[in-house]
Amino acid sequence: MAMFYLFLADGFEETEALAPLDMMRRAKIEVKTVGVTGEFVTGSHGVTVKADLKPEEISFNNIDGVVLPGGMPGTVNLGKSETVTKAAVYCAENGKITAAICAAPSVLGNLGILKGKKATCFPGFEKELEGATYTAAPVEIDGNVITGKGAGCAILFGKAIVEKAVSAEAANKVCGDMQCP
Repeated sequence: MAMFYLFLADGFEETEALAPLDMMRRAKIEVKTVGVTGEFVTGSHGVTVKADLKPEEISFNNIDGVVLPGGMPGTVNLGKSETVTKAAVYCAENGKITAAICAAPSVLGNLGILKGKKATCFPGFEKELEGATYTAAPVEIDGNVITGKGAGCAILFGKAIVEKAVSAEAANKVCGDMQCP
């Protein structure tokens, strides 16, 4: 079974975190939320989530990927976290899935993870995608890097992660069960 960390920081975009999290768990992917700014993390629209783990509790053993939701100031808080940056670099350097949506691809860009890759992000963050080819697509998959444009693309982003981590069949089943068009 695949194992992922989904990082949460105060100011995260709720839809971008919770929709992919839900879809991944429906696909039987083990996903642990990590509270970068505390055990209880409050999103940009006032929704508070209790994280599964503290940053010091994570391990890179058996990790298959990381997910970074966007939102402000959530993205800034993710980028300041040594745990998040180490995990993203580890995944990128070891062929693991590195996924970010909305403003969060800027964290990957600032770490050099997007060099030579196609990527998308929320409009206005394109210049933060250092070395990437910006596509403006709802979701972009380039190798093991998955980027998404914004909250309205969260279901497609979640589907892309499930497809890459498990299979297209599993992703289609999750979407069918959820009545996605």
